[in-house]
Amino acid sequence: MRGGNSNEYCSCQVCLGKYTLLGDEENPRLAMFERRLPFFGCGIGWCCFLLGFLCPLIWYIAALLYCCKYYNRDPRERPGLAASALLIIIIHA
Repeated sequence: MRGGNSNEYCSCQVCLGKYTLLGDEENPRLAMFERRLPFFGCGIGWCCFLLGFLCPLIWYIAALLYCCKYYNRDPRERPGLAASALLIIIIHA
């Protein structure tokens, strides 16, 4: 494939079966998850969870992001933000 849009396919025998379609016509949101997560691929949620052991205030920030549904921007952030929110609940119980 030479510089065209994603709807063009290479029909040569060398490329056959080696490439997959990144975008999905039925669900265009799937294409946005091909980018890496910030903070070395861990995401904001897990980074806040780990840094919260150094400064517990960060757990409150992550819990606020979880309650404000920040994970709707990228669902891969949900587990880390949820872990921080649960840790706050456990600490205060």
